[in-house]
Amino acid sequence: MNRTTRPQNVITLKRALETAERHGYALGSFSPRYTPMIAPILRAGQKRQSPLIVQISSKELDRYGIAPKEFADEFYRVMEEERITVPVVLHLDHTKEMAVIEAAIAAGFTSVMIDASDKNLEENIAITKKASAYAHAHGVSIEAELGMIGTTDFVETDKDEELYTDPEEARRFVEETKVDALAVSCGTAHGVYRVRQPKIDYDRLRAIRKLTPVHLVLHGGSGVPADMMEKAIKLEGGGVSKVNIATDLELSLLDSLGRTERMTNAECKSLGAAQLEKGRAAVEATVAEKMTHFLGSAGRADTFAF
Repeated sequence: MNRTTRPQNVITLKRALETAERHGYALGSFSPRYTPMIAPILRAGQKRQSPLIVQISSKELDRYGIAPKEFADEFYRVMEEERITVPVVLHLDHTKEMAVIEAAIAAGFTSVMIDASDKNLEENIAITKKASAYAHAHGVSIEAELGMIGTTDFVETDKDEELYTDPEEARRFVEETKVDALAVSCGTAHGVYRVRQPKIDYDRLRAIRKLTPVHLVLHGGSGVPADMMEKAIKLEGGGVSKVNIATDLELSLLDSLGRTERMTNAECKSLGAAQLEKGRAAVEATVAEKMTHFLGSAGRADTFAF
């Protein structure tokens, strides 16, 4: 069944990023990967009075054994039970299939991402235009990717190839697709940085923003030094407004439980009460630290008006 109503503070990505960019901070797009870890993310936002994004990618849905509706239902249950009042976006990350996007929108996601970055420019534009039109017709924001963002763990994406975003192509891409946010490749990667070190091509970010007003997204935020991220957020003319953080949260959870291997969502849900609370406390602490010392979003919920 389509979710026809939602809390006033569950907003679109477009609205969230417009406000964040105007006030000079970025929103964390936090992926819990397990439905029991949605609650600590939202609790951290409420306690820190930080706007935030809760997300999950199509590949994470498959790997951890979750359906879009199951994820959305738990999100909205926690929003109500915990009386969350800060602004929140429910976002579907890296997705290649329209059927998954349609299911997420029907379940109550307020933002979706179509990822056709492995196609050539013409194909990427054509696929993204279709997804963009569908999302906007349903009152939902859309993010896309241009260039290819590398990976180290293959949880969110399939390829480790990296291709930096071309500013001129970004201008054309945004004009033709009408996307609300653009994930750009400028040196970061999904997963854990073990051998290569994170870097950010600030000149490339400046060039993209000079040619297009689209809100910029940095994937692979886990492991990037705080000073490097702060510079990317505060670039003149508008810098990065959305930062994806997933691996750091899962590592916090697993470390707190003394585990090294990932679980399925069902395994996480079957943990004992004490273990669940221990894991949730670790995830909440990580999210709170990112909001305060990494994103500059703590205490900024009052920049939104409802």
